[in-house]
Amino acid sequence: MNNSLLFALIATTILASCSSDDDNNIIEPDPPAVVAPATYSFDRDGESTVSYSGQTTRILMGEELIDAFLDFDNSTEERLMSMFAHEEGNADFDNTDLNSSDKSIRSKTAASRDYFSANASESALIKADFEGWISGQIDEVFPNEDTLAAPGVAGQIADGESTRYVNGDGFEFNQVFGKALIGGLMADQMLNNYLGTAVLDEADNIDNNDNEIVADGKSYTTMEHKWDEAYGYLFGASENGASPLATLGSDDSFLNKYIGRVDGDADFNGIGQAIYDALKLGRAAIVAKDYTLRDEQANIVRQLVSEAIAIRTVYYLQQGKNAIENDNLGTAFHDLSEGLGFIYSLRFTQNPLTGQSFFNRAEVEDMIEQLLQGENGLWTVTPATLDAVSEQIAAPFGFTVEQAGSTN
Repeated sequence: MNNSLLFALIATTILASCSSDDDNNIIEPDPPAVVAPATYSFDRDGESTVSYSGQTTRILMGEELIDAFLDFDNSTEERLMSMFAHEEGNADFDNTDLNSSDKSIRSKTAASRDYFSANASESALIKADFEGWISGQIDEVFPNEDTLAAPGVAGQIADGESTRYVNGDGFEFNQVFGKALIGGLMADQMLNNYLGTAVLDEADNIDNNDNEIVADGKSYTTMEHKWDEAYGYLFGASENGASPLATLGSDDSFLNKYIGRVDGDADFNGIGQAIYDALKLGRAAIVAKDYTLRDEQANIVRQLVSEAIAIRTVYYLQQGKNAIENDNLGTAFHDLSEGLGFIYSLRFTQNPLTGQSFFNRAEVEDMIEQLLQGENGLWTVTPATLDAVSEQIAAPFGFTVEQAGSTN
C-alpha cells in the first residue's frame, strides 16, 4: 500500500508502545493495551452492542434511487425528488420497509458536524447540485430517450453492448449522482461526522462511556453507537456485517463497491483490510476507554478512505482518456461521468494532518470546470486536460497516475 502517512501513524504507535532494556540494549515491545477482536463483534451482558441499521437503510434507499434514474417508463422528477428527500410513510420505494423509515438521503447529504454545522450555505448548494442532477435527467435526458446524442444534443450513445443516456454535454446524470453520493453522504458522514470528536465526545458521551451508561433502551453507549454508524456507511449492506471482507466490493453500489475495486489492484491491495482493522481497533478502544487510540484509528480510516476516493477518481479520468484516444465516446462519457462524480466526492475527504478536506469546494469546482471548458463539455475535453487533473488529484496522496489508472 502506498501510504506514507499510514506508515508514519503505525510507526508512531509502535514506538510509543515499546520499552527499552538499557542493560541489554534491546527494545522489547510492550504488549498492546487494547486488542481488537477477530471480527467486528462487541457485546455487553450477552447482547450485541453493534447497531447501524440507519446506515443500511440509506444505502438501500440510494440503490433504488440510482436505479430509478433510468426507469424511463415510470420515473418523474417528483418521484426522484421524493426518493431523495423521503418522508416517513410515503410510498417512495418498492421496498416497503424503506417507506416506513423516518430516514432520508437528503437529510444526511453534506450534513457532517465537522464541515457543515457552521456552513449551511455550502450544504444548501450541495443539496441543490444533487437536485439539479435529478432535474437534468428528467428535463434533458428523458425527452430524448430515442434520439442519438450529439454535441449539444441529449440522447443515447452506444458503449459496446450497452446504451448510455447523456445530456448535451455528455453527462450521464445517474453516474454523476451515484458517485457524488459516495462523498456527499457516505464519506462525509463517516469521516467528518461519526469519527469526529465533536460527535463522539459530545455532551456527556465520555462520562457515560467511562461508566458504561448505555443509551435509553439500548445495549450500547452513545459513543459506541456513533462509531458503529461510521462503520455502517462502509459495511452496512454487507452479507456478514461482522466479517465483511469476503464480499467487499459487491455489497452495495457506493463506498463498499469502490473500496473493493481499489483493493483489487495490486498497487493498493490491503486497503480494505487496513480500514476494517482500524475500525475494529477503534471500536475496541472505545470499549477500553482509550480515546487516544480511538482517534488514531479514526485518522487511519480518514486517510485511507480519502485516498481510495482519489484513486478511483484518477482511474476513471484515465479510462476516459483512453476511450477518447480510441474514438469510443460512449465509453468515454460513461467513465468521465463517473469521474466527475468522484471529483465531486473529493470535497468530502479529510486530511488527518489538517482536519480539512484534501480539496476544498473551489478546487473541486475548478477541476470540473477544466473538464467542461470546451463548447460542448465532455465532447471536447482533451487527454492533456485529463492528465493534468489526474496529476493534481494524485499529488497529495503519493500514488502515481499510472498506479491508479491501471487498476480494475
